Amino acid sequence: MAEGTRRLDRYRIQTFNHIAESGVREFDATNFEVGPTTSDPHAILCRSHRLAASDVPDTLLAIGRAGAGVNNIPVSHCSERGIVVFNTPGANANSVKELVAAALFLSCRDVVGAVQWVRGLSRALKPADLDLLVEAQKRQFAGHELSGRTLGVVGLGAVGAVVARVALDLRMTVLGFDPELAEETARRLSRRVQRVNSLAALFARSDFISLHIPLNRHTFELIGDDLFSICKPGMTLLNFARAEIVEHAAVLRALDSNRVQRYFTDFPHPDFISRESVLATPHLGASTMEATENCAVMAARQLSAFLRKGTITNSVNFPAVSLEAKSGYRIAVANLNEPGMLGALLAVLANRGINVNEMINKSRENLAYNLLDLDVEPDAALLAEIRKVKQVIGVRYVSSPLEGL
Repeated sequence: MAEGTRRLDRYRIQTFNHIAESGVREFDATNFEVGPTTSDPHAILCRSHRLAASDVPDTLLAIGRAGAGVNNIPVSHCSERGIVVFNTPGANANSVKELVAAALFLSCRDVVGAVQWVRGLSRALKPADLDLLVEAQKRQFAGHELSGRTLGVVGLGAVGAVVARVALDLRMTVLGFDPELAEETARRLSRRVQRVNSLAALFARSDFISLHIPLNRHTFELIGDDLFSICKPGMTLLNFARAEIVEHAAVLRALDSNRVQRYFTDFPHPDFISRESVLATPHLGASTMEATENCAVMAARQLSAFLRKGTITNSVNFPAVSLEAKSGYRIAVANLNEPGMLGALLAVLANRGINVNEMINKSRENLAYNLLDLDVEPDAALLAEIRKVKQVIGVRYVSSPLEGL
């Protein structure tokens, strides 16, 4: 979090990629300057644009990712500087769910092959001859039904949960694995989803497996030879999460040995293009008008609330923090989550005779975040003194009573 020695009258938002106009409209022109050419931004709003640490300016307070994954953002670097990184979990869930449903159907019924076969027929065929040919050849495209089959869902968050619900509606048996499932999400999950305690158990029992987990150091190439060696023979793997979750060479070996019958991925690779056992789409998971708008609006609202009120919702590196405003001048402080910091912060205020009307302190792993509503307006000297507290990595003057905290 860049040090703010004064309250900002207007925030600068730099956009990357195409951000839906409905999202851009969330920033009113009075308080925000928004656009792709905006310089020295206080916040960045992007989709898949890859940001390097060197791309993060000193003025930056936050990054909003209009999507779920943040592997295109240098999150660790941002955390060190107190920059809050937001994503939009669930905003594209319906879009991804519908594509996964299509993948399930296409994986067990050779619709693609059948369409291509019909397109290859001669236009000179007479209707009677065409009918005879169709009846004679249609058996080569025979498939099987999803009903009664078992789907394993890896990751039961916003997308995984709705994928599980669709599969249940199709009368499939659904297994789920997610060791980090949030309590609130677990309550919304259908009781008919059978939770298993390991990936191995899920792979051994599933006819189809759908991946819905984020990419991080724990999930990089998580799906590899060990799991393919114990999977149910002839299994179909669906990957609409991130390409790197599946070990590339391992899935090729599994396809060659027929341990995996079909791989449906949203992440094309040159080695997959010529393989009939691979169906690949060009990263279409969130490529619907509705998902694009939902993600843009959600990210914009989160950035706006953070910049104007200090509120944090759906951050991947800082805790969720919200404080109802009643009175006072609000400051926000980001710090390392270490003993003694809060006492040192309050001591700075006490030594200046400043009263705290309301405050909230939340932590997440090694980072913490505080909102404090003071009874006097903070000046540059006060903010600089707070910044000198050992564990503090950012402080800013957020808003005043005149702005309707």
